Amino acid sequence: MTTEEGTHPTVLVQVGHRRAQIDEQLAPAIEACWHSGFETFTCCQDLGESNTSWVEKLPHMAEYVESRRGWMLIDFPIDSGLAFLSAVANAGPRDAFYVRMTHWAAPEAWDVKVKPMDAAMFREESASQFGLRLLQVSFPAHDLPELTRRLREHAAGRRVEPAPVDWSTVGR
Repeated sequence: MTTEEGTHPTVLVQVGHRRAQIDEQLAPAIEACWHSGFETFTCCQDLGESNTSWVEKLPHMAEYVESRRGWMLIDFPIDSGLAFLSAVANAGPRDAFYVRMTHWAAPEAWDVKVKPMDAAMFREESASQFGLRLLQVSFPAHDLPELTRRLREHAAGRRVEPAPVDWSTVGR
């Protein structure tokens, strides 16, 4: 079933007890994440498209919104996100994809952030109490097929042996 409730069309993804409407382009990757036991919070198949409406109310966000066109996002609990990154790295060669996902200075480097969150954002009457709960992984849309392939390889128990890396794109 496909729906159009949000910015992007979604499809129902269900793996065991997990069930959610997922942006249709990301559905295969989220399904593969869940098959591997990785928990997710949210995802988006194009951050620029999803946040276009921000610019009208928040003009200072225009540059950010434009820079996120063609970029996808998956949010994880921190431990699950770290396991996801390790699985993706180990399920494929240490190629340009690997360099983008691991090194901040690579061309089109993945944007991986741990986001501290204040519990008072959700309970304004409470005192602030920050905690680390969210690992956010943003990547260019053209990496989705390889990401999904690697997740499936991981789920099947296949990994690629470590090998030297060409770090020339990051000056090493």
